[in-house]
Amino acid sequence: MSKLKVISEKSLTNNSRVVGLLAQLEKINTESTESDTARYVTSKILHLAQSQEKTRREMTAKGSTGMEVLLSTLENTKDLQTTLNILSILVELLSAGGGRRASFLVGKGGSQILLQLLMNASKESPPHEELMVQIHSILAKIGPKDKKFGVKARINGALNITLNLVKQNLQNHRLVLPCLQLLRVYSANSVNSVSLGKNGVVELMFKIIGPFSKKNSGIMKVALDTLAALLKSKTNARRAVDRGYVQVLLTIYLDWHRHDNRHRNMLIRKGILQSLKSVTSIKLGRKAFIDANGMKILYNTSQLPVIPVTGPVAQLYSLPPEVDDVVDESDDNDDIDGEAENEIENEDDLAQNFKNDDIETDINKLKPQQEPGRTIEELKMYEHLFPELVDDFKDYDLISKEPKPFVFEGKVRTPIVVPTAGEEASGNSGKLRKGIVMKENVSSKEDEGDKKPTFMNLAKEDIKDNDRTLQQQLDDQNRTISSVRGLNNDIVKALDRITLQNIPSQTAPGFTAETKDYSLPLSVLTCTKACPHMATCGNVLFEGRTVQLGKLCCTGVETEDDEDTESNSSVEQVSIEVPDGPTLHDPDLYIEIVKNTKSVPEYSEVAYPDYFGHIPPPFKEPILERPYGVQRTKIAQDIERLIHQSDIIDRVVYDIDNPNYTIPEEGDILKFNSKFESGNLRKVIQIRKNEYDLILNSDINSNHYHQWFYFEVSGMRLGVAYRFNIINCEKSNSQFNYGMQPLMYSVQEALNARPWWIRMGTDICYYKNHFSRSSVAAGGQKGKSYYTITFTVNFPHKDDVCYFAYHYPYTYSTLQMHLQKLESTHNPQQIYFRKDVLCETLSGNSCPLVTITAMPESNYYEHICQFRNRPYIFLSARVHPGETNASWVMKGTLEYLMSNNPTAQSLRESYIFKIVPMLNPDGVINGNHRCSLSGEDLNRQWQSPNPDLHPTIYHAKGLLQYLAAVKRLPLVYCDYHGHSRKKNVFMYGCSIKETVWHTSDNATSCDVVEDIGYRTLPKVLSHIAPAFCMSSCSFVVEKSKESTARVVVWREIGVQRSYTMESTLCGCDQGKYKGLQIGTRELEEMGAKFCVGLLRLKRLTSPLEYNLPSSLLDFENDLIESSCKVTSPTTYVLDEDEPRFLEEVDYSAESNDDLDVELTENAGDYEPSAQEEGLSDSESSRTYLP
Repeated sequence: MSKLKVISEKSLTNNSRVVGLLAQLEKINTESTESDTARYVTSKILHLAQSQEKTRREMTAKGSTGMEVLLSTLENTKDLQTTLNILSILVELLSAGGGRRASFLVGKGGSQILLQLLMNASKESPPHEELMVQIHSILAKIGPKDKKFGVKARINGALNITLNLVKQNLQNHRLVLPCLQLLRVYSANSVNSVSLGKNGVVELMFKIIGPFSKKNSGIMKVALDTLAALLKSKTNARRAVDRGYVQVLLTIYLDWHRHDNRHRNMLIRKGILQSLKSVTSIKLGRKAFIDANGMKILYNTSQLPVIPVTGPVAQLYSLPPEVDDVVDESDDNDDIDGEAENEIENEDDLAQNFKNDDIETDINKLKPQQEPGRTIEELKMYEHLFPELVDDFKDYDLISKEPKPFVFEGKVRTPIVVPTAGEEASGNSGKLRKGIVMKENVSSKEDEGDKKPTFMNLAKEDIKDNDRTLQQQLDDQNRTISSVRGLNNDIVKALDRITLQNIPSQTAPGFTAETKDYSLPLSVLTCTKACPHMATCGNVLFEGRTVQLGKLCCTGVETEDDEDTESNSSVEQVSIEVPDGPTLHDPDLYIEIVKNTKSVPEYSEVAYPDYFGHIPPPFKEPILERPYGVQRTKIAQDIERLIHQSDIIDRVVYDIDNPNYTIPEEGDILKFNSKFESGNLRKVIQIRKNEYDLILNSDINSNHYHQWFYFEVSGMRLGVAYRFNIINCEKSNSQFNYGMQPLMYSVQEALNARPWWIRMGTDICYYKNHFSRSSVAAGGQKGKSYYTITFTVNFPHKDDVCYFAYHYPYTYSTLQMHLQKLESTHNPQQIYFRKDVLCETLSGNSCPLVTITAMPESNYYEHICQFRNRPYIFLSARVHPGETNASWVMKGTLEYLMSNNPTAQSLRESYIFKIVPMLNPDGVINGNHRCSLSGEDLNRQWQSPNPDLHPTIYHAKGLLQYLAAVKRLPLVYCDYHGHSRKKNVFMYGCSIKETVWHTSDNATSCDVVEDIGYRTLPKVLSHIAPAFCMSSCSFVVEKSKESTARVVVWREIGVQRSYTMESTLCGCDQGKYKGLQIGTRELEEMGAKFCVGLLRLKRLTSPLEYNLPSSLLDFENDLIESSCKVTSPTTYVLDEDEPRFLEEVDYSAESNDDLDVELTENAGDYEPSAQEEGLSDSESSRTYLP
């Protein structure tokens, strides 16, 4: 603005002639002198405006009165030439000034004056052509800048004036063009559009537009733009249908398409399509479009059998491979006129249009105010869940020893490794078929005895031997896989449909009870079905609830030689790691837990992946590169359904709503199933021979939230590309458009020692389809469409049983199994572990509450005091059932806290962990995506949870309120979530100062005093966790999030470090895992790294070591997109924890590979322990990824 002022002053001194002329013109207005003088002065001003840009800048500069003088003269003069001169001056000012000058003119009252001038000029007969051209040209430019222009024009009667001018001067193209431009502006107002339609404007437009012609293409384009705007009115659209104009539009479009070989009139063809789009927004229009064969016409004209060598089409097809044809388009984004887009001249206009109203601006609401909520008497109900605060440990067998120093001294030879899912690999392989059937004559005891030493030695191998070489490890791991494969054919060929019952299992010869975690106890199964490849099999009924595994087709298990090519050629194979302890997966225990899990459909089957368990695959899974044009191809195939309806099978092959439905028996039809815990698939329709439409269930007691899927497929053939379309998704975009793949689990692969979920599918895209959502399902909004996830799969085995999922499944029963295993395997002398029931859910399932800390060194007073005074860390996860990655992160956290790692022991000695690992058990069990059984998003109930409808939230908040009441406020609260639209792992926190920073146009945020310690933990994680991205974090508080856990715990409970930690469903685009899809190994590693971050937080915030480097926490220099124009990254218009913008988010982060020099040099007494050095070193991971 200072530059502008300098220009103005310079103009006043060096260009006094214009100033003098304007002063003279103002004097003429006041004295009402002769019109000849006014004519002369305005002609001189016009000459200067035409020849000098500085004159135009001066007349529209801030503080200048030039515009007022011109408008005043225009309003008062009776002289035609003076009027024309002033109008010409205004045209000159607007021609180069764009949107800002148009807004300036509107602000001075120009709209009203010009509309009145139009009224006066129309009274002459005939009206003056030049005068009408000038007035319409100016009004067409300033109209879009005046929010009330449509109303003003209607009140002044300008609509019919312009319309009649067009009707009377159809051959006068110079006059018709600006009139059409103004009609387009009028039509932006729906009332005006209807009014014009009644006066015949639609019929008039069809007199102007016509077949291909090289003449008057400008008028044709404007007329089509006007028509498209008019047809947005349903009244006008019906009028167009009644008069048969849909057929006319198609005929005109076809003519232009045939003759416009060089694609020079793309805007005209686009205008015709826009008009068709507008008219087909009503049912009558769609019927007329179909009856006129419009679908086939547009489909045929969109095909490009020969790509031109030059021109815009050739440029389109020569785009680099990373560019795609995905348009991130929300339902309510209308196309903006090209001219309107160009009229936004500078950043000032953009700033006014780019404000996030969701960011909280009330400072009083932002300030945390601890609210007790419930009386201390009410909160005493939670005392029994905090026995650690009162227990004297008299009855415990404690190991008395001298207290250990907090900071480790010296170095350990080998790095301490974060336990990740990768380390469970061979353990799970060994336990893979626990409880699975074995033929009675499988082998002799001598054979089993031969197998036992190899398997047992590997399982109990001491991996802490520092002298082992990498080659030795790889050899041992390969022997492990070979052992499993050796058992494979003898054990698993008897699988058809297994019924798991309350019958005692028979232990296989050669395996003892003490080796349960590493051996293969095998049950006997009877068979009633003959099969040439395997023993007979069948279902055995038993008393009580039956739990079944899904169907396994009786084709026998393929040998490794047959499937090596199929399963191994496309991936880079690496050996599996041997774990250093018992795994958490126990199939027998899982079945027992499933029997007690309560679901609404009363599931009686168990999915094989949940029974077998999952280990992360030992190879990288890169983010998928999508070939350009795949979305266009998929949509074209969808259109072909309507054109060639006779080719469509349209047969229902699965329907969960129809209990009497029978599955087709044809051999070439896929079989589907989702009747198991966390399953979600409602209906399947066969469209073509190898293409299926899939419909998902909405969340229970809700009519929307369709996104999570988990289902079984069987009966496939080799060498066939099957296309699956999930057609009722709701989000307007997805990471499926940016390289994410669905998950697939093959039972045949699991039986061949590869029990893992892998990313699968090609030709994946996510796009809006033609299925409309009801206004009820769309939250009252009309015109919303569903979206399709489509992917193509070539199955690796014939007649396999495969499972597909949105993300790595993690069921409620899996959680209960893991917690029981952790409880049974921990060292009670070292680890204090409690598993309580927080409450019961609406279905009667228990919500577990876990307490983890270190046992006191003795029951001496000093040790008990140290134990009780440890600060609390409160963690929760899985409030949204579809965010299964949150449970895998939580699994990593729990396993690390329960490990024998010295750093984990230090962590336990530093904190007491209160953990609610699954806040929404009912939603998880029943396959919901977001809600509980009440049909509500539980993460929007934290402000006023209902104890009957939201028991888990009510009691979790009660725990926090109890801690606040007894003055034991948690140091950190973190709620684990998953994110479907962003990459990497990141955090949302709460900051008054950063919220004000994002909403203020001045520096008032500097007046807010705030402890910036909320940034410490995310900053630490950005240095030690490869998947974590600091630049994606946000600490802004929004109005729409005021009832979420993060904001309520911060505002009401008073926890400053209250976070939501979001993990991507897709992958990473920075750091060590850049370009890779995220897996359970990385998610569990993130959970472990979070624990290490807490230990570093302890050291960074301890009173003795608080001399932190200023750069670590200087958020003023490290604000994420600190400009006030930035929309908060956490805002999502559909009321979810997601951003409005997707790939536009800047994902770049500080390097996770290099340690912060200032952090290590200037952090005072802080020195990372040897164990932590090993944890933060990305290369020390024991999972070998080439």
